[in-house]
Amino acid sequence: MDGHATAPAPRPALPTSASPPGAAFGEAPLAARPFDPGMGLAVARRTVLRAEDQEDFGRVADRVAAGNMALLGRPPTGADRLEQARLRNAIATGALITSGRHLQHGDAQQPRRNMEVFTNCATAGASFTKFYLLLNGAGVGRAYDDALCPVDWAEAPELLLYLSPSHPDWPKDRAALHRFGVEFGLLRWGMGPASFGEAEEADVRAFIARELVHDLARVPEGAIRHRIADSREGWAKAVETLEGMAFRRERGRVLLLDLSDIRPLGAPILGMQGRPASGPLSLLRAFINLRREVIEAARDRDPAGEAMRPWEQALRTDHILSTEVQVGGARRAARMATKSWRDPGALRFVRLKAEGGLWTANHSLMVDAGFWGRLEPGADPDDPLTKQARALFAAATACSYANGEPGFINGDRLEDVRTGFARQKPATAEAGSSRYRVEDGAALLAEVAHRAATAHFPVTTNPCGEVVLHVTGGYCVISDFAPLLACPVPLEALTPGAVPEEVARTWDARVEDAVRLGVRFLVRVNRMDALYAAEVARTNRIGIGPTGLHEWAWARFGLAFRDLLEEARARPFWDMLARLSAAAKEEATSYAAALGMAPPATVTTIKPAGTTSKLFGLTEGAHLPARRQYLRWVQFRGGPDGKGGWLEDGDPLIAVYAARGYPVRPLETFPGVTVVGFPTLPLIQRLGIGDRLVTAPEATPEEQYRWLVLLERHWIGAERGNQVSYTLKIATERVTLEEFRTLLRRYQPHLRCCAVLPSRPDRDLGYEYLPEEEIEEDRFRAIAAGIRDPGLAEAVDLARLQCEAGVCPI
Repeated sequence: MDGHATAPAPRPALPTSASPPGAAFGEAPLAARPFDPGMGLAVARRTVLRAEDQEDFGRVADRVAAGNMALLGRPPTGADRLEQARLRNAIATGALITSGRHLQHGDAQQPRRNMEVFTNCATAGASFTKFYLLLNGAGVGRAYDDALCPVDWAEAPELLLYLSPSHPDWPKDRAALHRFGVEFGLLRWGMGPASFGEAEEADVRAFIARELVHDLARVPEGAIRHRIADSREGWAKAVETLEGMAFRRERGRVLLLDLSDIRPLGAPILGMQGRPASGPLSLLRAFINLRREVIEAARDRDPAGEAMRPWEQALRTDHILSTEVQVGGARRAARMATKSWRDPGALRFVRLKAEGGLWTANHSLMVDAGFWGRLEPGADPDDPLTKQARALFAAATACSYANGEPGFINGDRLEDVRTGFARQKPATAEAGSSRYRVEDGAALLAEVAHRAATAHFPVTTNPCGEVVLHVTGGYCVISDFAPLLACPVPLEALTPGAVPEEVARTWDARVEDAVRLGVRFLVRVNRMDALYAAEVARTNRIGIGPTGLHEWAWARFGLAFRDLLEEARARPFWDMLARLSAAAKEEATSYAAALGMAPPATVTTIKPAGTTSKLFGLTEGAHLPARRQYLRWVQFRGGPDGKGGWLEDGDPLIAVYAARGYPVRPLETFPGVTVVGFPTLPLIQRLGIGDRLVTAPEATPEEQYRWLVLLERHWIGAERGNQVSYTLKIATERVTLEEFRTLLRRYQPHLRCCAVLPSRPDRDLGYEYLPEEEIEEDRFRAIAAGIRDPGLAEAVDLARLQCEAGVCPI
């Protein structure tokens, strides 16, 4: 699945004579910002760094800037070389972090790769396109409206599956049969090799005999035989073949999928920097589950009942496929699942999430002013849509009060709906790219495009909600800029809110240059070969947004969170943010025109910024710091070998961190996965904010809603803006269900979108582990003291930091 078959290089862009932005960074190479010790370096090693980078972010910036500038497709001009040097400096200092996709994959070969590898946000109108995008690492949204799901999987062909017994992953011995039984859920929970007896072995062998074809000579004559290629495109093409036949209602035919060419478990994926392949058994499991849980279940359904209608079949198909992408370990498989509140199946959509199991997607209802209006006392209680809205709100809030889903997205407030731009898309299907040509699924995509032309909500969002995209399929390339890290002097030399005039002037200029360079960076990515080439050309959609906002507000302006909510008091901060928003949109328009491209339909956003923010210890996107000090647990593939060491086919970093004294815990709920705990002290603490710090649990819902309104007003803007991705946490021990509903009805209608996640104290959640575990200060000190890593000790010297903040505990 290397993905190294080359794509056509972008056509040469016309040279421009204008001087590029970025003068504040200069052309001479600036020193690279070091990764935040501990967690920052761990994330860099896991998702960004290559061997040749030598753990130097400057080397990362070199290759990323070179690859991006090469997308111009022409010999570099003097202006191009100037821009590349300035772009490199903006990235190396952390002022323009871009995104994890670019930091991981960016290099001189970028012009000959497919755009999907560099795309954070996407949507899909079919399961095979969604699967392909997930395999490329994009987060994918899909609308499961009744009208947009035309495939009845009950009409799929008879599906046969084959893996050659000579394949290295074929279970040949007792140990391999045990592993097969574990991975396919055939053994009781926690059964180890020692307990794997003759009866269990017989059960596993019977399963293999029942589910797989063993003799190709016995495959029915006339069966379609498809040998799955060992690539992302090959895996997606297998799903396309099956889904296309189901759409054409070819139930009477036979399809054989042969998985024998897929590389074995653990083999390197060169297109993913050598990360380990998941092998053919992962895809085999997906097709076995698809056959049993979707195709057979669809055939058994009550035609008059609510269950397993085509939209639910699509939802379950996508869940099964994305589960295997996640299990692969090198990709995240993030999904958004939305459904119109007007759909007859919307109530079942809500209940499915409440029942559990469909954990691979964020679920949200697409709503509008009509929905919220029908919740008001003056609405006609006998109107069918009023009854629908009220039943949905009651069910959805009861569910989301327990687990945070489904959410509510105000579809009528999203940019492409509000302006009518979504309706301008031609009702035609994409043909594919040079890497992936759509064949069996072409008629299906054409039907979805035809139906989308009259859909009530022609758009949906990406998994984290920060980008608006057409339901038939679209992309948005996104980037973070970190205004704090544009500071031209060491952060420890600053007095928050009392920055010398000359430093402030240079700092502000660098921030604006980072924004303008980032906009141009993203526009160039839209020149790449893409599955959705026509939609990319139509929209030229990008999204740039800030991260580490709270650190910047404190260090540059001396403003803490509650200060920012007083708009008049925080006027310098909000004026600067509005100025940067205008600069981004002006640069996007002018640079796109210079390259002969459409003006970007959207420009501003605020994404979650998880990976990029962790690199340098920043608060993530628009979010408040979650805790004052905590362990951040990170998953690694691998587990103990039973001999005091670690499995050889696991991630070697597990042993490294264990040897250094980091907390290491193999998971029982996810066999073969180990978590490593990193003591984390937010950078904002290290900047000396002291008792003016407000964490997410301490901020009231009203304060957080006010924060989002201000961000939409000053950064997203009235035109050409996406959304703010934000998870607003509400403590259920302080807010009742009815109070929760009142908050939603009062504030949610006035934002484009906002995830609201009721939370309980960590100890009450019952999970084996949480990504962030708040710990008491004494325990934090003890863990940090036991780690033999000088860089980490320097970063988490809590006593020293508290003294500097004027709250020395001694």
